[in-house]
Amino acid sequence: MAEKRQLNSKVEVNDPNMSEQEEQQLLTDFIAERATLSYHSKNMIARQGMALATDILNRQTIVTGAQNIMGIIGGAIVTSNHFNPLENTAIRYALKKVNNKRLFVISQPTNFKMTGWVGFFLKYADTLPISRSIHYMGRTFPTLLQNIFVKNNYVLIYPEKEMWFNYRKPRPFKRGPYYYAARFNVPIISCFVEMVPQEENDNDQFKQINYKVHILKPIYPEQNKNNDENSLAMMQQDYLQKKEAYETAYHTKLTYDFEDGDVVGWNGPKI
Repeated sequence: MAEKRQLNSKVEVNDPNMSEQEEQQLLTDFIAERATLSYHSKNMIARQGMALATDILNRQTIVTGAQNIMGIIGGAIVTSNHFNPLENTAIRYALKKVNNKRLFVISQPTNFKMTGWVGFFLKYADTLPISRSIHYMGRTFPTLLQNIFVKNNYVLIYPEKEMWFNYRKPRPFKRGPYYYAARFNVPIISCFVEMVPQEENDNDQFKQINYKVHILKPIYPEQNKNNDENSLAMMQQDYLQKKEAYETAYHTKLTYDFEDGDVVGWNGPKI
């Protein structure tokens, strides 16, 4: 996909599939369940479990740039590179260095079909599904975001859209996170997660990875620009910040030629 420059395409072949009808039913059930006592009980359990997992998984995580967002009082949209199902715990860990605001994570609806403990956390640990539905994305989803921002909390939206496992390069962005930031007049908390491979093996294919979370300069919508102008400008600025962070972290210029080291920690046959 990298060589074909299809840098926002799905590459995880084992992801579950979902028809539009199944997706619509999932969204309907999700909204209805959020109003129940059962949901709030499960949400509390999932949040406590996620907080514990965050501390355990990030014992070696390093955070830089926390001072950049000390002045943010209200809600915000957080953006980061997306390369692992659990790297959002590193973002949670980094943001906890600044405050204890809740972090909601935007997720593909197919993730809500997962079972077991992983499925439980994906459903109940402050996750929100996106959708192909114009009605949901045009009405329901913005209302969910607005309710989060009113309470001065954060939303993590991955602008790269799809996850590429342990791929270290920031990929071109989709405009959605920046449109919502402009629409609700909230800043972008720009993050870049660097992966540091260790000597020990995690499994037959990968070495263990430690994270270094770089919190970059926040990006604010400008009052003299409309939503479209702001979203494009904010997206461009965020990409350039992440590009610079990548080049500084890995000491190399960003290109989209597939190179040795692009999949961090790979310990299997040469790709």
